[in-house]
Amino acid sequence: MTINLIFRIAAVGILVSVLGTVLKHSGRDEQAFLVSLAGLILVFLWIVPYIEQLFETVEKLFSIG
Repeated sequence: MTINLIFRIAAVGILVSVLGTVLKHSGRDEQAFLVSLAGLILVFLWIVPYIEQLFETVEKLFSIG
């Protein structure tokens, strides 16, 4: 995992937090929820390959498959 991924995740977190706060204060709670959900999905899509790699490594380590 590179440090670049960690910085991207942090940037998305900050952006989602700011946008969510602005949207909530303007009375758009539904859009704030959708922004949070979109940020979560984006980060999840970024880390799925690393999770897959982790499971493959564990499988090789314990000779499961």
